[in-house]
Amino acid sequence: MIAPKPLSKGSKIAIVSPARFISEEDLAYSLQYLRDRGFVPVYDERLFAVSGQFAGDDELRASVLQSYLDSPDIDAILCARGGYGTVRIIDRLSFEKFALKPKWIIGYSDITVLHAKMQSLGYESIHATMPINFRDNTEDSLNSLIDALTSQPLHYEIKNSPLNIQGEAEAEIVGGNISVLYSMLGSATFPDTKGKILFLEDLDEYLYHIDRMMFALDRAGKLDGIKGLVVGGLTKMHDNNIPFGKTAEEIILERVADKGIPVCFNFPAGHIDDNRAIIFGRNYKMSVNQTAQLLTPNS
Repeated sequence: MIAPKPLSKGSKIAIVSPARFISEEDLAYSLQYLRDRGFVPVYDERLFAVSGQFAGDDELRASVLQSYLDSPDIDAILCARGGYGTVRIIDRLSFEKFALKPKWIIGYSDITVLHAKMQSLGYESIHATMPINFRDNTEDSLNSLIDALTSQPLHYEIKNSPLNIQGEAEAEIVGGNISVLYSMLGSATFPDTKGKILFLEDLDEYLYHIDRMMFALDRAGKLDGIKGLVVGGLTKMHDNNIPFGKTAEEIILERVADKGIPVCFNFPAGHIDDNRAIIFGRNYKMSVNQTAQLLTPNS
């Protein structure tokens, strides 16, 4: 995978919203944070467009993102928030000029669509927090984003979960939000998972639907041949009046327990305040023992 160039003081970061609309007030804290860290946020009034729940209609959102993908002056593209809508514009985008000046694409949740596209084209991208969350994020979360952008080492060690499956793996890491991955099944945008470490997270889903989506991924062969599984936040899960009978973690474990791979639960990434950066498309070493570790190997 090709890694875009590391950022430094004075690097320009374009702010886009390819899905749900966002206000200037929502962004005030994060824009100042980026400036304080030495970066130059780039945006214009188009960022604050509103069309229903979207940040402007599909044509506008695609046009804004395209202009920054093409620009040789932009060093990174930071998605302001998720929601829903990126899949509506992904097929409108061209990456020909992007290839002349690759840029870091940053975000999570609905931005899983862009991550998948980046990996299909052979580029690394950063699964990390977004400006809508900066005010509530932990210091470790924000620091990990800056470290990823500036090519500092990313090493995470977390407490063991009783559901973990011990083992080791080394491979590129791909994935993202389960619901968004599910929505891309059968399309050319779905990331290649064979021989990879798969990362999953989700928010605000019914347990039966987590089960449905995991079965769909499994039946489509997307869990076959993976080297390891890292599960981040499974936040605000819902149950029906008649309980499903399993937690979200147990539902996921059931689908991979016989795959002969290490599995790490409770990784600090996803729809949680402590949302640590992961560089998708990069080779990671995964070790699950008494503690669960995920780290970038020395290059």
